[in-house]
Amino acid sequence: MEMKHYSTEEWVDYVNQVTPTEQRDAMQQHMAACAACAEMVALWQAVQERAAREAAYQPSANTVRMAKAAFAAAGFGAAQQQKSTSVVELLFDSFLQPALAGARSVVMGTRQMLYRADTYQIDIQIEPKPGTNRLLITGQLLEIGAAVTTATGMQVTLSNHRGNIVIATTNQFGEFSGELENSGDLELSIPSDSGRPIVISLRNALDRFSGGKA
Repeated sequence: MEMKHYSTEEWVDYVNQVTPTEQRDAMQQHMAACAACAEMVALWQAVQERAAREAAYQPSANTVRMAKAAFAAAGFGAAQQQKSTSVVELLFDSFLQPALAGARSVVMGTRQMLYRADTYQIDIQIEPKPGTNRLLITGQLLEIGAAVTTATGMQVTLSNHRGNIVIATTNQFGEFSGELENSGDLELSIPSDSGRPIVISLRNALDRFSGGKA
């Protein structure tokens, strides 16, 4: 007598553990005697495991920044060439994004901005240090050309317009960080090939942080 095989759909249900107990026992016995069905089960189990890993995968912050830079370079490059009225172009500002429904009264504690200037893309994040009147500024410099690369070993000057200046150097990932007293203002500058520094000035842009001064 020819062996009766189960369908692909039944084996998928078996792998997903939604098969009734009695049928599951019968399928296990069949699989023990049928190499083809055992191979099919192994295949669907591998698919299920890979799908579970994909769902749990979280890319690194550096990978996300590189992807954002590549996307912005492709989408905004032509527009920037047409309107060159400013050396620095704001691509994204979290303070300009509408708040989620039900969260409009929540105090915004972190600000993220993305700029394009010359051949650089500058990712900046500003957040207050709890219990202090200081701000933590972190960011990343990327060079946009034929490929996206990190700007390593560059000096980034941070100032709060109140005499507090911090000079940070980008690491191998183009990342930098520094702390400043929160005056409500922030200025960031980096050197450029033209010899004139690229300056990003955020006047009165931090006064929404708790402890900030107008």
